[in-house]
Order: sequence, then structure tokens, then C-alpha cells
Amino acid sequence: MVTAPHTSGVQEVEKPVAGPGQVVVDVSRVGVCGTDVEFFTGEMAYLHSGHEKYPLRLGHEWCGVVASVGDGVDKKILGRRVTGDTMLGCGKCYRCLNNRQHVCENRFEIGIRNGWAGALAEELLVPSTALHFLPDSIDDTVGALIEPGGNSLRAAQAALAGPGKKVLVWGSGTIGLLTAQLAAYMGAYVHVIGRNPQTLSLAKQLGASATSQDFEQVEGGFDAVIDCTFDKDVPSKAVKYVELGGRVVYIGISGVPSLIDTRDLVLKDVTAVGILSASPGLEGTIDIYGSGKVDPTPIVAATVGLKETADVLAGERPANAGVGPKIHIDPRKD
Repeated sequence: MVTAPHTSGVQEVEKPVAGPGQVVVDVSRVGVCGTDVEFFTGEMAYLHSGHEKYPLRLGHEWCGVVASVGDGVDKKILGRRVTGDTMLGCGKCYRCLNNRQHVCENRFEIGIRNGWAGALAEELLVPSTALHFLPDSIDDTVGALIEPGGNSLRAAQAALAGPGKKVLVWGSGTIGLLTAQLAAYMGAYVHVIGRNPQTLSLAKQLGASATSQDFEQVEGGFDAVIDCTFDKDVPSKAVKYVELGGRVVYIGISGVPSLIDTRDLVLKDVTAVGILSASPGLEGTIDIYGSGKVDPTPIVAATVGLKETADVLAGERPANAGVGPKIHIDPRKD
């Protein structure tokens, strides 16, 4: 539980009880995300907009097993391994009724928005409609990577990654690496820019054709540039460096305004796409990871218990952690 900026700890709370249309999940694995870190430091925008407040329980990248169900939920799903959508729309508004519940004005976001407790706990309450079932071919590590994978798949798709396309992925954190891996799987030539030599090396392992610590032009230019950073200057650079008629995809968010000259967008005939949520990409990600053709597990550097979560949020790397940027939490690990 995070109770104030830079203040968190493990607390005993009441066990969740599934109401109508809800289930309780025994959590198997949870990923710590950059959004979680922003809540821990107090920088997250929702804290300042009034969409969230302390105390709060984080955790929106998760998988687990259905332990109990409420009225109206088929008991046959008891014991099923699942992950779930972070975005919980109202189900009644125009956006929800047109398959855009992830941008519902009145949405909850698990562990992020409007007080819905997250998965950094032994048990998680979630609507049954948000569940996605996992095949046996997806283990707990990969199961907790479905949510960031869904964001990354949408970014790669928005870039129209495919054979003959050259895609620049800016950023070698979790989203950047997963996006690069999926874009390469889709057949694109992928170049990753990052600051960390170790994660750049990992990008090559995951399928990137080239890496660098600064921009390097390629013959014919980049058909798409995907911004997976928190850097306020990268959005304008993405427009500058993309080919005429190309696409820029924004999935990273700067903590301060990042400015783009729309004249460049218009005169270069560039298509710009913003990616907020994994929601429309979850099923596709499960299919890809479940096929065994894409293995994101090298992204995860270590798995620790709940007691070590505060250290992870504070930026400390667990002992003997690998080079990947992602740390997982096993709520039942000592």
C-alpha cells in the first residue's frame, strides 16, 4: 500500500468478496510498471487531476487463478488461470457501447484510477467481464506480461509494422523492448534507440536488427517511429525523422508538455497515433505469446516477494537481477 510519496509497506486488509458479476482472483504474479513508480514518487498525473489519491494499492500487470465468483458468474471458471483488462468502463456510455470502454470518461483503472485496488496483494477483485483466459502454454511470467504486451502490440500495429517496413523504436525500457520484439515478429526491420547498453543488447536478442544510443539514419528512412520514452523532446524528433507519408506512434508520456509543430505533420503528410491502453490488444497478445513464437520472458530481470516491493518502487535492483527492465512480484514468495 502506498500511503504518501515515497512511503509504502505491506498491510493486512479485509479479504475481497465477489459481488454480482465479479470474481476474486488469487494473484500469481504482478509486474511493477513505470506508472506505479510515478504513483510512488507522487508525480503521476492522476494524483493531481483528482482521479486518484493516497492511500492506494498498485498493480495492473497481473495473472492469477479464479478463486471465487459472485452471483451471475458461471462457476465453471473457478480454477481457471486468467489475466485481466486494466480499464473498467461504466458499460453504459456511448464509448463503452462502441467497444471503447478503455476511454470511458467514468472508467476505473485497476490499481491506477478512481480507487479500484490493484493486484499487489494476495487477492484481487475484478469484474468477470474484464477477464481473459490463459492457455497452458503461457506461464505466470508471461501471463503478467500480457498487459504491457497488449500496449506494445497496439503500438506495433499502429506503426503498420510488417515485411519491407523500417521501424524506429525510441526507448529500450519494457514497452520499447516488447514493441521492438513484436514489430520484428511482424516482419519489420527494427532499429532501437536507448541509453542503456545492456537493454540495447537485449533488444538485439529479442529480434531488433540494429541498436544505437542516438539517432542513426537508414537508407530510405524510417516508415514509422514509435516513441516509448518519457522524454519531452522525442515526440518532435519522431516527426522530424519519420519518412514523408510515414507514421509516428506515441505510447510514452512525458511528465511535462511535449510540443510538436503541426506544420511538420501536415507538410510531411504524417499520421500520428496515440496509444493509451492495452485493452484492444490483449487477445492478440495472448494468441501470439500462447503460440510460442514470441518469448518475452528475457524482459523480466527478477521476481521478488511483496516485502521487497517498496525497494523496487524506489528504484533498487534485486540482488542477482538480470539485465531486463521488468521486476515481477510474487505475492506468496517469502
